[in-house]
Amino acid sequence: MSHDQLAATHIQVTEWFFESYLPHWVAVASGESSQGPEFIHDYWGTPLHVTAQEHSFWCLDDASVLRFLDLNHAPLREAGYNHTVVPDQRVLVYNTVGAAVEVIWSRRRADESEIQRWAVHFSVARSGQGWRVVGIHSAETDQDSLADVWPGASAPQEASHG
Repeated sequence: MSHDQLAATHIQVTEWFFESYLPHWVAVASGESSQGPEFIHDYWGTPLHVTAQEHSFWCLDDASVLRFLDLNHAPLREAGYNHTVVPDQRVLVYNTVGAAVEVIWSRRRADESEIQRWAVHFSVARSGQGWRVVGIHSAETDQDSLADVWPGASAPQEASHG
């Protein structure tokens, strides 16, 4: 696999995630879009593995993926959700069909007051249907930097001599 292939995949994943997925998710969550929750099947795969707040579970069918989306959208709508700010992000490309997107979501009202802040790692894979999220790992945070949320992910390992 060449550097050019990895670079092209990095561009593809970044555009798919930040120029398609994120604005679509925000539009539906905020009520700006009249489209229903089924849009998520264009972005999240089935099965989908999720970890958050010390819970780990599988969404094994389309209905459970929709329930998980509703668990995300319902409290935001009740709190007057309007948009998401991304204080930090990184895209890691493993090969031409596998990558990860890590972000800090600052979910906000129209007046810029914050409703919630999460650091999220999305495992993504490309199939015949395009890119899909296949795993989501998240943690509540008050940080602006992924390196502060998950310092081990950025810290170099000391070489072992022995």
